[in-house]
Amino acid sequence: MNKGELIESIYKKGGYETKAEAGRAYDAVVEALTGRLSKGSAKDRVIRLPELGTFQMKTRKSRTGRNPQTGKSIKIPAKKVVTFKAGKNLKDSL
Repeated sequence: MNKGELIESIYKKGGYETKAEAGRAYDAVVEALTGRLSKGSAKDRVIRLPELGTFQMKTRKSRTGRNPQTGKSIKIPAKKVVTFKAGKNLKDSL
C-alpha cells in the first residue's frame, strides 16, 4: 500500500466528502506523529496506538564497522531511529 492507496482507503472508510479532505487528515496524522517523536524528552517520544502498536524514537550508539570492499574499520556515528512494535490486535489479525 502506498500513500495514495491509504488516502483512498481513508476517504472511503472515513466518510470524507472529498479525497482532498482525506489527504489533509492523513497529513495531519503524519505531522502529529512526526512532531511527537522528534520533540520532548525520551519519555515523550513514544506513541502508543492500542489497535496498531507502539512507535518509539531511540538513539543508536556510535560503533565501529567494517568496509566490506576494503576490510578497513570505519566509525559509524550515532543516530536517531524510529522503532515500531506491533500491538496485540495487529498481530492477531495477521
